[in-house]
Amino acid sequence: MYKKVITMMIAKTIDLYLEYGYPRPAEAVGQLQCWIPDRLPALGADRRRPAVLILPGGGYEHVSTREGEPVALRFAARGYAAFVLQYSCGPHPFPVALREAAMAMRFIRENADRFALRADRVAAIGFSAGGHLCGCLGTLFDGAEISGIGAAAQLRPDILGLCYPVAVSWGRTHEGSFQNLTFGDPVLRQRLSLEKLVRADMPPVFLWHTRQDASVPCRNSLLLAAALEEQNVPFALHIYHKGPHGLSVADETAYSVGAVPTISGDVPGWVDAMQGFFREFDFCIADGEGSV
Repeated sequence: MYKKVITMMIAKTIDLYLEYGYPRPAEAVGQLQCWIPDRLPALGADRRRPAVLILPGGGYEHVSTREGEPVALRFAARGYAAFVLQYSCGPHPFPVALREAAMAMRFIRENADRFALRADRVAAIGFSAGGHLCGCLGTLFDGAEISGIGAAAQLRPDILGLCYPVAVSWGRTHEGSFQNLTFGDPVLRQRLSLEKLVRADMPPVFLWHTRQDASVPCRNSLLLAAALEEQNVPFALHIYHKGPHGLSVADETAYSVGAVPTISGDVPGWVDAMQGFFREFDFCIADGEGSV
């Protein structure tokens, strides 16, 4: 005799173009992978979770697997519903990926009741080029490029986490990301430098980088932090000493066994540090009127 199995996680993939009926550019991706903790009857019907949209890196050339599922599972373990966007990269220039990120935000908010989410606590975090995409989503939420996807308040994340982001388009930065994003258009490249997009009404920001990052120098985060301070945007900045680019969660859930790069001992703590910053803005599980 078999006992009923209680599902602990809803895992599914949503094709955002099919979901909303928007014209799909040739070979565009736009798929949203969902890791949603299921409702547990013992915890009551009123439980709501914060959500996080994860935008992996890859230089706008590909979408990194290392910065997708391992990050989603880490956040799901802390009570978040996690969503990883497989967005379109080269040869698709700006704003294709941004439009897909906006569609993902719309989907998460519109399905808050279905998945028992807190519709007003949706974070977006991005890695490397995905950090740039995340920063664009947090500053261009009312821009013309995504105006037909939803209301600005629906598309604007409530908080941002930028992990070793490709932030500035000039000086020492990641050339490939901006080349793939702009096809060499110098005017668009200047416009999409994140420190120039910073605005007072954007979401709070958690930034982290390593001093030894040779692919995306930490000046990207430093210059972005200075712009955030100038506009009085709440932010936290962590610069760790040791570690190369692309660390993800910096352990063997994202690397082959024995192949984790040499890092400062506190680098894996970025997940706790980011979640602690988010919690300052009430990103936590809510049971009815209370929070835990």
